[in-house]
Amino acid sequence: MTILVTAASGHLGRLVLDALLERGVAPADLRAGVRRPESLADHAERGVDVVHLDYSDPTTAKAATQGVDRVLLISGSEVGQRVAQHTAVVEAAAANGVGHLVYTSAPKATTADFVLAPEHKATEEVIAASGIPATILRNGWYHENYAQDLATARDTGVLTSSAGDGRVASAARADYAAAAAAVLTTDGHAGQVYELAGDEAWDFETLAATFAEVLGRDVSLQRVTTDEHVALLESFGLDADTAGFVAGIDTGIRDGVVGDTDGTLSRLIGRPTTPLVDGLRPLV
Repeated sequence: MTILVTAASGHLGRLVLDALLERGVAPADLRAGVRRPESLADHAERGVDVVHLDYSDPTTAKAATQGVDRVLLISGSEVGQRVAQHTAVVEAAAANGVGHLVYTSAPKATTADFVLAPEHKATEEVIAASGIPATILRNGWYHENYAQDLATARDTGVLTSSAGDGRVASAARADYAAAAAAVLTTDGHAGQVYELAGDEAWDFETLAATFAEVLGRDVSLQRVTTDEHVALLESFGLDADTAGFVAGIDTGIRDGVVGDTDGTLSRLIGRPTTPLVDGLRPLV
């Protein structure tokens, strides 16, 4: 059985490759699709089949999915282009007879009023229409999403948020990678949509306190409105659309999009998810 991991040189992709190898997948049975194959020279030296796969070039998707049994489609990072890019991979997988497609989606992608949802919802619809047996991994929030906030708090002693009393059930990126590896290497997941999240949901007072613990300094929480948040981001040099998008993430958090947890992630990986403090310490 050959497994293809797309976007394999990214933060999540690398962790998935390593998790698959740890689960006993032979390097020769593992294909890594990347824009720049040289970026995974270390894995190629271990025997992983590293191939060129550019989401913006459908011909590379056709070549990368040929002879593959299972595909992990890791969602792209180019907002506004992702549906077309993902569709190219899905269509290539269908044409090449891939037996199982796994996609990393967003929380509550088909139901939430959330800035991240529309492109993921559209991709899930493309996958459903393709007829390929599929599993949707609606990855929740990563601890690592707060790396920049942690760096800012280190310098200023302040965490700024417009998320109000919203809660976040985050987990380490490695936890989500382990879940993807489990789904790719075990049966019974086709047709499933998994809402994945950490075991504990925290609020932003807790996040500020956790920042203080890992930084060894006082960190206060600065609560702002959405408009104030947008204005602050624009003062840092972000354009209006980007500032609105970033602030919109806090709006989704305030509305409860990433606060639910039902233990699905920990069940898939066979252990508790990584605690917030342990996920933040390596970022200091």
